[in-house]
Amino acid sequence: MKQADLSSYLVHPNPDNGALTSQVTGRDHTGADVDVDVVTERGLTVYLNKQEIVTLMTLGDHPQYLAVGFLLNQNMLQADDVITGIDYDEELEVAIVRTQRETDYEDKMKKKVRTSGCAQGTVFGDIMEKFDTIDLSQDATLKTSWLYQLARQINTTPSIYQKAGAIHGCVLCHKAQPLVYMEDVGRHNAIDKIAGYMHMHKIQPHDKCFYTTGRLTSEMVIKTVQMQIPILISRSGFTAWGVDLAQKAGLTLIGRAKGRKFLVLAGFERVHYDVDVDQIADEPKHAGRKNGD
Repeated sequence: MKQADLSSYLVHPNPDNGALTSQVTGRDHTGADVDVDVVTERGLTVYLNKQEIVTLMTLGDHPQYLAVGFLLNQNMLQADDVITGIDYDEELEVAIVRTQRETDYEDKMKKKVRTSGCAQGTVFGDIMEKFDTIDLSQDATLKTSWLYQLARQINTTPSIYQKAGAIHGCVLCHKAQPLVYMEDVGRHNAIDKIAGYMHMHKIQPHDKCFYTTGRLTSEMVIKTVQMQIPILISRSGFTAWGVDLAQKAGLTLIGRAKGRKFLVLAGFERVHYDVDVDQIADEPKHAGRKNGD
């Protein structure tokens, strides 16, 4: 399959970055020795000013964008906060985001630990409070011709997934052009990297769409809405809660987008059917990703 044109990308994966994969020797199904590439996984401890917030397990690239995006999507950073600096220490695996506004999340962090073993309880409540107040753009549209072009472009873009697997990808798009393509061992990290990039480069979300290789879960929907992106697309399937939240938020939700086929389960009014599906080729069985990889 012909490799994608990378000229529209602001950021795209770099599978040649040797720091993001390691080579391991194993044996295949015949017992023969094989050398395989596996993705890296390393910690990143995020601080907001003087407060330690979280340690994330991540691929290791774009730590500044990941730190800012995580804080934004957890409502610890506000859209109008002035970031005065981001310090990253590769050896210590620490990123410190400094803001003009004084912050103190000590009480909230203590409460999180008390209320939930996975440390998500109070943050989730704050996120949902904001979720219900967001109005997504009604002017955004997605032509089906753009959808097919995006799928072909993204699936033929060289990626760490193609090299080593075991990774998720997310792509910020405008019309038929992919703009920012991030990968990580967790889909939430890939989302947060894009959120951080958008914030730091002042990219407006209202006319964009978001493409993900992962499932359309409640988390995916919540974060897309928080980022005020009105259209979410996936190669994979849906969860019932993800669909319910998308319908309540007015988010256009498109899943199982492979070859000529896709399903729209929310926000139908933004989708414009401008091509004859009989003119679209089905996807080769070997192309793309395996669900959940």
